Amino acid sequence: MSRTPLQTSLDAAEVWFLTGSQNLYGEETLRQVAAQSQAIAEQLDAASDVPVKVVWKPVLKDSDSIRRTMLEANAADEVIGVVAWMHTFSPAKMWIAGLDALQKPLAHLHTQANVELPWGEIDFDFMNLNQAAHGDREFGYIQTRLGVPRKTIVGHASDPRVQRELGTWQRAAAGLAASRSLKLARFGDNMRYVAVTEGDKTEAELRFGVQVNTWGVNELADAVHAASDADIDVLVSEYEDLYDVVPALRKGGDRHESLRYGAAIELGLRAFLEEGGFGAFTTSFEDLGALRQLPGLAVQRLMADGYGFGAEGDWKTAVLVRIANVMGAGLAGGASLMEDYTYDLTPGDELILGAHMLEVSPSLTTAKPSLEIHPLGIGGKEDPVRLVFTADPGPAVVVAMSDLRDRFRLTANVVENVAPRHPLPNLPVGRAVWKPAPDFQTSAAAWLTAGAAHHTVMSTAVGVDVFRDFAEMAKVELLVIDESTTLPDFQREVRWNQAYHRLAQGL
Repeated sequence: MSRTPLQTSLDAAEVWFLTGSQNLYGEETLRQVAAQSQAIAEQLDAASDVPVKVVWKPVLKDSDSIRRTMLEANAADEVIGVVAWMHTFSPAKMWIAGLDALQKPLAHLHTQANVELPWGEIDFDFMNLNQAAHGDREFGYIQTRLGVPRKTIVGHASDPRVQRELGTWQRAAAGLAASRSLKLARFGDNMRYVAVTEGDKTEAELRFGVQVNTWGVNELADAVHAASDADIDVLVSEYEDLYDVVPALRKGGDRHESLRYGAAIELGLRAFLEEGGFGAFTTSFEDLGALRQLPGLAVQRLMADGYGFGAEGDWKTAVLVRIANVMGAGLAGGASLMEDYTYDLTPGDELILGAHMLEVSPSLTTAKPSLEIHPLGIGGKEDPVRLVFTADPGPAVVVAMSDLRDRFRLTANVVENVAPRHPLPNLPVGRAVWKPAPDFQTSAAAWLTAGAAHHTVMSTAVGVDVFRDFAEMAKVELLVIDESTTLPDFQREVRWNQAYHRLAQGL
């Protein structure tokens, strides 16, 4: 049995470091510009909070070289974005054609070579060389004039805050790059009569780049039933090494065949996704065809390996799970399909219990999950196998995507996962318990006001700042519910956003 791992690492990605100047200052000054900008790029590249390689490019001094560099960045698959800094004064009209051509995310780094000023040594040669405070304002103007989406990062490259902000932006850019090359397989359709899981797949490809198409579930069933006994043996052995497998599912147990079928589902599903180059998928309990179980264990493990998934045909959530997995690459924690299920309404200490029928990723826990089998109660198929666990306590964010007809809206709630108040012996699924910010009443009312979906991605690896940068890059609306949220302000933001996003699209 061999696996082709889904590319989720950031190791192959890079961002280009572009420095603006002009020929006015002479060769000696330009040599200093090049040396100092290269030193800053190397300092950023070496920072532990900067996960993506920073590649210095020669100083840009005229319109044609700027435009050609942007076109080269567009054409290079490994380049997920560019960072621009105006070391000296780079007249902004030189940047119009290049910025207009750029199709990758842009970060504007407003910095300078030195931290402290050498007050007693400053002459006008120093001023000519070190005038980013001047040049970056010119660059900021043209970006605003052209309506270029960008992240502006202010401070010296040695500042850990600057490095963290750049790393956050890089992770968002990696998520956007992943969505632009994402192929998503839908097995069956959306759950019948449900509104929020519907959406415009053509608009999604235009906005995010994701290709969303449907395959008959029996094509998946054929792949599942083609799994060999030898490969199933190997995978079952892996399960027994990794998880606390209940006795009934172990070899010799009376439900062992169900575990073997769960392994066959994983083998067939992986093979189908790998052969088609898919990075995300959906299933539906209403459309299982010849499958004997609703995929549970297989889906959980595939999400933990970086795949995106949405239940009940919810392709929008599957896109978010894949993006969040990429953005969180290399960090502790993970990303998973999640669903708000029920509440503990103890006054002043309210909690939300989230889960799904089967499909919550074990990447949300560092504990050893239990591998169990239980009746499902819906779908009319055999009892499915699944991993049972509770998400680790700690900070998290839940994000939903809604299609509002004229745009996509992301709604994000900052939350804190907590331990359940009491054991959950009769809830045999992966689950999470959380306290939403700023409080339960404001969070729930704001979520409902936003028309946000009941399916979300929960990320315990990256926070809301990464999603802010992603929304800016993708030119989609983002509403954030956090410690500073008040319901009147949130309601006004929803109304203002509606007007802005409709006007921004033009006539």
